[in-house]
Order: sequence, then C-alpha cells, then structure tokens
Amino acid sequence: MALRLQDLAPAPGSKREKKRVGRGPGSGWGKTAGKGHKGQKSRAGAKIPPWFEGGQMPLIRRIPKRGFTNIFRKEFAIINVRDLNRFPPDSDVGPEELKKSGLVKKIKHGIKLLGDGELKHPLKVRVHKASEAAVKKVEAAGGEVSVISS
Repeated sequence: MALRLQDLAPAPGSKREKKRVGRGPGSGWGKTAGKGHKGQKSRAGAKIPPWFEGGQMPLIRRIPKRGFTNIFRKEFAIINVRDLNRFPPDSDVGPEELKKSGLVKKIKHGIKLLGDGELKHPLKVRVHKASEAAVKKVEAAGGEVSVISS
C-alpha cells in the first residue's frame, strides 16, 4: 500500500490544543488565568530578566572595587630551565619546538625562560625573554640563550 498525501497525520498525542486562559470560571483557567494573586509576575508585560534582584542594589554594585586592569599588559608563556631537559643534547630549541613538545600551548606575546631547576646538557635556546638566573644556568651547562624579537 502506497503512502498518500491525504493519509498523512501527526503522531497520536503529539498535537495539543492551545490553552485558552481567562475564559470564565467553568474553564478552570478563569479569573487570574493561572497567574496567582497580585505580584510582579501577575501583571501584564511582566518580563523580568534573570539578573534582576527585585529592586535591591545589584550584587555587582554592592561589592567593593579594587585595583584596575592594565589593558596594555603583555602576557608571556612561561617555561623553566628544568623543562628543557626533555630535548636532546646540542639541539636548537625555539618557539616552534616548544609548542610541538607541548611545553607551550599558546605563544601569546612571547616566551619567557625562568631559572627554576637545573639543565643537564647543553642546548641552544631561542626565547623572547629570559631571566638572568636562567641564562646563567643554561650557560653553565654549556649551552647558550639568544633573545629573539617578537
């Protein structure tokens, strides 16, 4: 049997008649039309945004404000000297290698090398910034640090 256009119908129970409120006491939805008695939500045009706090001073205006956000701040990806031990001896380590190895997720404004930990073998390290302690530790291991421009 082929499906015909006149046989098409919605699934049983999927369609429901519109609830007509405010149509007398016999309907069960008369008088207050399901809105209860009085109050802001019972009034016409009551659209209350989720952040509205009933007219009291909003939380964001009640809490104290401190400091400021420097919109010109430069954020560097940080790596330590101990993190460089995963690279083979005498290899050249730059931003691309650091990103591939997973040490740096996002380069942001550059990469800064800090001096936490020890380096066990010599490496050539190319970073955007380096602390004095980090440079000394890399050079003590027989390597060199070169600062590249961003």
